[in-house]
Amino acid sequence: MEKNILERSLEGVTSVLLLGHIHPDGDCVGTCLALYNYLAEQEPQLAVTLYLDNPAGKFSYLRYFDRIRTEAEPEMRFDLCITMDSSDRERLGRFEPCFAAAGRTLCIDHHRTNRGFAEKNYILPEASSCSEVLYGLLDEEKISRATAECLYTGIIHDTGVFKFSSTSRRTMEIAGRLMERGLDCARIIDDSFYRKTYVQNQLLGRALLESVLFMDGRCVFSAIRQKDLDFYGAGSNDLDGIIDQLRITEGVECAVFIYELAPDEFKVSLRSNEYLDVSRIAAYFGGGGHIHAAGCTMQGTVHDVLNNLSLHIEAQIRAHDGACEAGAADAGQKGPGQA
Repeated sequence: MEKNILERSLEGVTSVLLLGHIHPDGDCVGTCLALYNYLAEQEPQLAVTLYLDNPAGKFSYLRYFDRIRTEAEPEMRFDLCITMDSSDRERLGRFEPCFAAAGRTLCIDHHRTNRGFAEKNYILPEASSCSEVLYGLLDEEKISRATAECLYTGIIHDTGVFKFSSTSRRTMEIAGRLMERGLDCARIIDDSFYRKTYVQNQLLGRALLESVLFMDGRCVFSAIRQKDLDFYGAGSNDLDGIIDQLRITEGVECAVFIYELAPDEFKVSLRSNEYLDVSRIAAYFGGGGHIHAAGCTMQGTVHDVLNNLSLHIEAQIRAHDGACEAGAADAGQKGPGQA
């Protein structure tokens, strides 16, 4: 059988660096640790290193989580660098120089905004998650329980536990095969997706209490400032789930959540439910993502950020409303029973 792009990339190398994106989510952590576990088991002769930007401790149940390095070692050089779940080089953050210095580079991803920034690229925009993409590159018979646990974690996080529109029949079939490895799926879902600390609940409550509706109630916005994080003794990992709770507000098409990274610098998360393509908005501001889930980093005050985003959100809403009105008018002109 012909070797796939991952197998070909591993030929002739002795050292491999695995990278994910800044502020790694469940899919990023799951995919990176899945490949780390798989290579440790199947390619023990390889020296494999994994750099990630301070992953959340709630993923510590995944095997080899304790081997993740959060600081780069500038003197180290790698034969091959594999990036996962990162849509561009900038998303590699402070580890980008490691990518640039590697002998070869391979990008495995599923973001539709990814234009292919590595020497070799394997990008499946239709996939629910990067974990789903990686699964297709591994020898299914050689996937251990530990690797399966990582892949399953990635899939549930990027599908909202199989709720998002990106969830396909193949996604469910893969999840089923992973479950056959004996996973405690209920524990994985509860502990890594739903369970929150008291501080996380306080931040969620504050974000919801201070949220505001705009665009005639079709959008909702909330912000957390650095002083709020300092008050609760919290970090960015404690903000998981806020944007998703905002998204399911009744009558809302688009949710916007921002938090302060530095003075007048904000991380922006965007979610939509039906027709808004938030990846277009995020890409305009140098970010990326998916049609219904995307993000970027923006400069300015809270009001500056919201005003700039609102222009793009409003343009899409107006275009959607105009198309609906034109369709209704066309249907009315044809009359009942006419094709």
